[in-house]
Amino acid sequence: MPSKRKPGVSPLEVFFRPRNVAVIGATDRPASVGHAILANLQKGSFPGAICPVNPKHSTVLGLTSYPDVAAIPGGVELAVIVTPAQTVPGVVKQCADAGVQGAIIISAGFRETGERGMLLEQEALREARHGDVRLIGPNCLGVMSPHAHLNATFASSMARPGHLGLISQSGAICTAILDWSQRENVGFSAFVSVGSMLDVGWGDLIQYLGDDPQTRSIIIYMESIADAGKFLSAAREVALSKPIIVLKPGRTEAAAKAAASHTGALTGQDAVLEAAFRRCGVLRVDTIAELFDLSEALDKQPRPRGPKLTIVTNAGGAAVLAADALLSAGGQLAALSAETIGKLNEILPPHWSHQNPVDILGDASADRYAQAVSLAAQDPSTDGLLVVLAPQAMSDPLAVAEKIAPFAKLPNKPVIASWMGGQDVAAGEAALNRARIPTYSYPDSAARVFQSMWRYSANLQALYETPEAFESEDPEAALKAEARAQATEAIAKARGKGRTLLTEVESKALLAAYGIPTVETVIATSADQAVETARRIGYPVVLKLHSETITHKTDVGGVQLNLPDDAAVRSAYQTILDAVTRAAGVKNFLGVTVQPMVRADGYELILGSSLDPQFGPVLLFGGGGQLVEVYKDRAIGLPPLNTTLARRLMERTMIFHALGGVRGRKPVDLVALERLLVRFSYLVVEQKWIKEIDINPLLAGPAQLLALDARVVLHPREVVYPPESAIRPYPAQYSRPWKFEDGEEVLIRPIRPEDEPLMVRFHGKLSERSVYLRYFHLVNLAERVSHERLVRICFNDYNREIALVAVRLDASRHDTEILAVGRLAKAHAANEAELAVLIADAYQGHGLGTELWRRLVEIARAEKLDRVTAEILPENLQMIEICRLLGFRLEPDQDVIHAVLELVE
Repeated sequence: MPSKRKPGVSPLEVFFRPRNVAVIGATDRPASVGHAILANLQKGSFPGAICPVNPKHSTVLGLTSYPDVAAIPGGVELAVIVTPAQTVPGVVKQCADAGVQGAIIISAGFRETGERGMLLEQEALREARHGDVRLIGPNCLGVMSPHAHLNATFASSMARPGHLGLISQSGAICTAILDWSQRENVGFSAFVSVGSMLDVGWGDLIQYLGDDPQTRSIIIYMESIADAGKFLSAAREVALSKPIIVLKPGRTEAAAKAAASHTGALTGQDAVLEAAFRRCGVLRVDTIAELFDLSEALDKQPRPRGPKLTIVTNAGGAAVLAADALLSAGGQLAALSAETIGKLNEILPPHWSHQNPVDILGDASADRYAQAVSLAAQDPSTDGLLVVLAPQAMSDPLAVAEKIAPFAKLPNKPVIASWMGGQDVAAGEAALNRARIPTYSYPDSAARVFQSMWRYSANLQALYETPEAFESEDPEAALKAEARAQATEAIAKARGKGRTLLTEVESKALLAAYGIPTVETVIATSADQAVETARRIGYPVVLKLHSETITHKTDVGGVQLNLPDDAAVRSAYQTILDAVTRAAGVKNFLGVTVQPMVRADGYELILGSSLDPQFGPVLLFGGGGQLVEVYKDRAIGLPPLNTTLARRLMERTMIFHALGGVRGRKPVDLVALERLLVRFSYLVVEQKWIKEIDINPLLAGPAQLLALDARVVLHPREVVYPPESAIRPYPAQYSRPWKFEDGEEVLIRPIRPEDEPLMVRFHGKLSERSVYLRYFHLVNLAERVSHERLVRICFNDYNREIALVAVRLDASRHDTEILAVGRLAKAHAANEAELAVLIADAYQGHGLGTELWRRLVEIARAEKLDRVTAEILPENLQMIEICRLLGFRLEPDQDVIHAVLELVE
């Protein structure tokens, strides 16, 4: 039976809103998984047909049982498999043959048991892909979709309907969260135990929940990352509109090994994971308590617009605890205005605190609480409110809660509460939870929750801050093609000889090709040559070992510094030769390099890259020099960078504070350093045969940046497919010039984050008619040029969408004006993309629109898409004519014309 999946509908829809469900392995036997899942489906009031499959019984739990899935009349959309592991591949084949769209494999006994289990997994996956069946599991608790009344798990209860989407690799964590949610009145849009993630993974589920209107926030318990690129791509898109919180254990080596043995997957270096989460806007927490606390807050309250918290309390000691926790976590107390202080003076007793925290004293009534909270909320410096109540004879916890409840819906100002006292305040806590104000037992915990909420918002703001435009950001425009080609050729030549190490001279030539300044370095194969070169360079000089095999020169006595004259150079040459011969053999000595002795007027930094097994190349920046491994002042990031990301990477190190100038020292040119980091990040992603690269030290002074030493390790010849960057770099191959009929040349290239100011000016010149024809309704200019909207346009994930801009260049080849924008946005549920183009009024009717459409279709073919679609208003005659010219099929449908171009015959 062929698949019944609807076109344009996510293939994961079947796991959350199936028409019917088959339980393969269902049984009447109590305390069995097959019994629990079937019973849960019945108790959950699932509206569709529930079909037990068990060849040994004609009925199970009062329902007609079938011998196999093929025997079920009318077919099945979702199957839940609870049979022994060795039978699962055959069961999946039966599902594929019967047209089942999705299967949840509850059964254990796969990769967690070793090689035999891994083979069973792969066999099941082959059968699934052959029949277009998506799989969740194996070794999982199952799936709940509370809004659809679907409980396909063996948990003891059903989650409440709500707006949190949960994805967990641990079934035990799932059940713990379920118990907590019932107590705290937290509901879920989806509740997914993914197990070993044989097929459906993080990226698939994040994308689905990102598109799901019922989901407002996503929480994840993660033991292994699996497909890093897919996770990053989905998370980067979804985190812009929905918070994603991850609890990822494995910060310590022992914990990482435990997670790996549990899931049978690599966990990755934790610092790299931290960098990845930060890069895609995900908020990481460290404890289950934090996951619970923060998910409740984000589910019930809006994210703060700023970091300043106002605390209203009837207990000074509790407020001090909260303030300490807030400030220790990097938060801020709001400085209340004189006007607010004056109004509080009018309603509070004379001995109130007269500052934030607002201590309204132990005899505070419910009305006093409400008045104080109202005034604090109105203060412009307040970004969020924490209301604290300690049980006092004069304060009624329930009455206060009922007075505070109306403040639950303040726009952009979260309200959280700490009702201290256990059973004495339980009724008040319940009232607050019903009003969707999250409650915490202790005020310090509540303060940390607010700070985490702000940390999430602040990270997104920093991540999508418009970077500075500079020429080198676009590698096609900035880097000389011949220099890059020479660098690539040198690497290929070295690998062709079986070498895995570039010499220092080759390494510095590679850096120079990417615009990274290096110190002059000349090879000398004799003492006489060394003296001659030193005279030309000028004393004092440095001699270093020249070798194709030895990477750490100081370890073998291969470095001689501050040589003042000819005699010192001759002596140093012989010293290096003798030392290397003793330590490694004379065959590893190919001569020396002669370099000027650069006075360290600046800071020694390290800039490097190595490979992570899951994320590919990763960047390292920090304090450098010989003690780099002692001080360990470093930050990790993922390439490629822009200037904003480069600055954020530097800011996470201690040495960054010194670079700005301390104790009378002049500051380093941080803008130049940002640009150097960006160029280095492009080197790393473009030169795929580099395994490791270090610049140590990178001398950063007020007048110059200079790479004093460099080390490049290559992949051996046996490596055919080196790991690629988890984040797709700028697709420079799609950048080409084009000319109007009058000879004026423009550059058509992929959009960049730096283009936001140009996009603002572009939209400012559009007529209302052009806006209407593009968006099908009028969108005012302020909305079109808001930073929040332009972030989505200019910050492309090139795996998901590619926008082209046609730009006019000045005489120096700098961008001056955007004339047109075209976008190819890939669909989530099919291998196709939607195309749209917008041309500035002054340039319409001159062939630019046709060229943009043609280029976008070329890109769609290059990206191996099956089809391109477009939606066009009937009055947009120019676009309709372009579609006809390019071979699109036009399908009128009420007030719109659907244009379709099939790319696969």
